[in-house]
Amino acid sequence: MEVNKEKIRYILQFFFDKGENASQAAENVNSVYNGPDTVTANYAQFWFRRFRSGIFDVKDAPRTGRPVVENVDKVTEIIEVDRHVSSRSIAQELKIGHKTVLNHLHKAGFKKKLDVWVPHQLTPKNMMDRISICEALAKRNEIGPFLKRMVTGDEKWVTYDNIMRKRLWSKRGEAAQTVAKPGLTARKVLLCVWWDWKGIIYYELLPYGQTLNSDIYCQQLDRLKRAIDQKRPELANRRGVVFHQDNARPHTSIVTRQKLQELGWEVLMHPPYSPDLAPSDYHLFLALQNFFSDKKLASREECENQLLEFFANKDQDFYERGIMKLPLKWQQIIEQNGAYLTYIGQCKTC
Repeated sequence: MEVNKEKIRYILQFFFDKGENASQAAENVNSVYNGPDTVTANYAQFWFRRFRSGIFDVKDAPRTGRPVVENVDKVTEIIEVDRHVSSRSIAQELKIGHKTVLNHLHKAGFKKKLDVWVPHQLTPKNMMDRISICEALAKRNEIGPFLKRMVTGDEKWVTYDNIMRKRLWSKRGEAAQTVAKPGLTARKVLLCVWWDWKGIIYYELLPYGQTLNSDIYCQQLDRLKRAIDQKRPELANRRGVVFHQDNARPHTSIVTRQKLQELGWEVLMHPPYSPDLAPSDYHLFLALQNFFSDKKLASREECENQLLEFFANKDQDFYERGIMKLPLKWQQIIEQNGAYLTYIGQCKTC
């Protein structure tokens, strides 16, 4: 049974108004008109997205003027409504070839990209907090520069098995090489590290299987204080420590806040859900992730030796770059109205 596209769209709109989903609507149409290829699920989903966005005009626009220009405009219009629509759905909607759609998309400057993972879906309040804290830190640093007094720290899981899949060249018909998939309960230890613009001040690996809590963290802060007294006497004796950490629960508990007050350290503000403002996340741990890539560790001792090698091979310039990026990042977040910077969120595991 021959049926035109405009009629199909009216039927889809009927099912939309009835409250059915796109897949159900496609099945219902295909059960009446010529089997499963009359309406694809993608095509039905495309029109349901248009209906949800308030566009209910299902008629074809009159084909006047230059058809190529018209098609480019139509392709662009569809993309603007739904950035996830497939090129094949566009071709089916406009009744033009798939390659023609790809050419139009290329000429219009569109390229298919994966969505970028971000650490958290920021609310308007989250973004306002990020802006206000960045403004306060930037102003504070202008009045009295503090980045060379700042000690920052964080935690990261270090796994023993870091073998990753890689693309490789193979001949037609040649089987791909196999790589064993790491188990769900991969062996790992928690690295806790504190550093400043000169380098690593103190770090430790927790016992295998142990996680961080407020009591352990407060004990670590006492050990960090002794390391600062020894390695950064200028901070301990005269200038004072400006301490930076994120908002993980062990870092912000009442017990921890009392310990930091006892130590006499000034604690910097840090907006929630903001690894793009934590030097350990955006700088140190990214380098560490690359270092451990494709390494398979046999023991905790080997893990410790690898960490020693990594820290020893990084000069002062590496650490200074990580800390001194902060003012630019504050400014970028202010200019971007609190949105995440171009940052691929890394899980704290390597």
